[in-house]
Amino acid sequence: MNNKSNNITEYLFKVSPEDRCLRLKQKSKLIWFTGLSGSGKSTLSNNIEKKLFEMGFLTYALDGDNLRNGLCSDLSFNNFDRSENIRRIAEISKLMLDVGLITCASFVSPFRKDRNCVRNIVGHSNYIEIFVSTPLSECEKRDVKGLYEKARTGKLNHFTGISSPYEVPVSPDLKIDTTGKTIENCSKEILEFIIPKLK
Repeated sequence: MNNKSNNITEYLFKVSPEDRCLRLKQKSKLIWFTGLSGSGKSTLSNNIEKKLFEMGFLTYALDGDNLRNGLCSDLSFNNFDRSENIRRIAEISKLMLDVGLITCASFVSPFRKDRNCVRNIVGHSNYIEIFVSTPLSECEKRDVKGLYEKARTGKLNHFTGISSPYEVPVSPDLKIDTTGKTIENCSKEILEFIIPKLK
């Protein structure tokens, strides 16, 4: 639903996103990590951001749990609110890109239409989708937050992979399964893929 007023006119600033990227000597990109809970996407996102920062890139990280404690604390986990959660994150990411930052975002984002919404909001050329494809059996074995156990026993509704679907990305930019791999090895593979796109 579009609630935009006819009385709103976009203000054009004198400093452009391109100007900021030139100043920072980097290309702003949104690196979007998607996958099941427990797949390793937040750990990877955090590690990639840290390594990029240490290499001299100016970065920022966005994570699902953190934003649901603040900006998105009014949203539930039904399908409508899940989509609204991702839409808000996409708009935040767009602002980060305008600043010139390389942004690592870690969100389950189970629906293809929502991930496509993010891509459309930030621009296709600015969006790098990394599908952390760790299978459900492995994620459930880890169950780092105890959420799968709650979902299996009916104490947690609308849980992705159990009582709510996860729509696998059709053509992610990179697919990585963390099963039996170290975070360092996975991070090395990701960095080799993304660094040429940031310069």
